[in-house]
Amino acid sequence: MNQDSLQSIEYEIALLVRLTTAYSPKLGDLDRSEYLILSEVNENGPLAINVIAEKLMLNISTASRQVGTLESKQYIKRFPAPDNGRISLIELTNKGQEILNIVQESRYNFYSEVLQNWSRVELKQLEDNLIRLNKDFKNRKG
Repeated sequence: MNQDSLQSIEYEIALLVRLTTAYSPKLGDLDRSEYLILSEVNENGPLAINVIAEKLMLNISTASRQVGTLESKQYIKRFPAPDNGRISLIELTNKGQEILNIVQESRYNFYSEVLQNWSRVELKQLEDNLIRLNKDFKNRKG
């Protein structure tokens, strides 16, 4: 592997995280963890907390705390799993769906503006590479 490229990639990812974090408060009333949990439940829910933790690579106590925060804001609700009442499943409330839709639209508009000069091919390459990078991070052991 080319060490110069890896150093550049590492720095650019760190900078990207910093820049997206800097803009996030302007893109709606959800922090990153809230946005990711609501998005995951919206796409794949209802979900148990342990499944949310696994999908987002969180420890169970962190996921439980974040789910508790979302529940206190009435963005999600818990209900017993039909096949095992000891397990709670999480789903979006109408209020949660509304805030998620607003934030997603805001984020979409922001990224649309930032990436407006990128060609369809460049956007597709970026999408494919980000998906691959995220999968590789999730698949990394330890």
